[in-house]
Amino acid sequence: MFRNSNSDQILSDMVFGVLEEFGDQVQAEEFVDEIDDAGDENSSTAEENKEFWEAQEKLVQGTLCRTSSIESTIRNSTKEAIKELKAAGIYCRCPKPVEEGCRNCLQREICNSLRNLGYNCVIRKSKWRSSPEILPGEHTYLEVMDNSCIKKGEVRIVIELNLRGEFEMARASQEYNHLISQLPEVYVGKAERLQALIKILCSAAKKCMKDKKMHLGPWRKHKYMKAKWLGTSGSRMAETTSATPFVPVAEFSVRPPRPKASLLSIDLVGNLPKLHCPAVAVV
Repeated sequence: MFRNSNSDQILSDMVFGVLEEFGDQVQAEEFVDEIDDAGDENSSTAEENKEFWEAQEKLVQGTLCRTSSIESTIRNSTKEAIKELKAAGIYCRCPKPVEEGCRNCLQREICNSLRNLGYNCVIRKSKWRSSPEILPGEHTYLEVMDNSCIKKGEVRIVIELNLRGEFEMARASQEYNHLISQLPEVYVGKAERLQALIKILCSAAKKCMKDKKMHLGPWRKHKYMKAKWLGTSGSRMAETTSATPFVPVAEFSVRPPRPKASLLSIDLVGNLPKLHCPAVAVV
């Protein structure tokens, strides 16, 4: 494919025209399968290669530009939550705090912020076993379930805090790196939209490695990347979060003093103001 200058526009119109007609419930990957065929063909000319990457960029930009009111609302709320966390400083609530913060704590604090705003937000953990077609793995991300629109039913909004990093490759071509640079660092959007992006980007990664005569790692293939956010037939999707207050790391560097007394006598100790119990610092 991509034999003339209009082919990329035709493909783009076809993909998004169908999506617009049938709505977000349509499985977007069914309408971008043709892209994989291009990755399997030999790039005989520089012009064809250029047309391929231009088409991928238009598809990525077209997918990211399409949004709904609920996506925009949650996206703005997520940006504000991240902005507030950065203004307050980077914190980590792990037993051994990371100076610049960690993904788990950042997810937890953003999740709590969105829940405080009334969103049904949770941290999801996808985990899948090995099969002949896919390696085992696991991944965590944020998810908001919205029921505000009765006609559309429950809408699933995925929040990935490092979408760009998930698709970066160390030995990628300049064209692939440019395509990945179009991605936002933080993705907030419907699962169907993310599904279309994964299809496009994995096809681009496949062509990139093929042109460089390199093997595409199994953890870079479409089914593996899709399993991170959309699951597989044998995957397990679990909710792993609960609402917890936001506390700076300084308060967690050393555990609060605790009395050397049995929990059975804790009330008695509290009623004896002259009794001093030495604190035990945990290193």
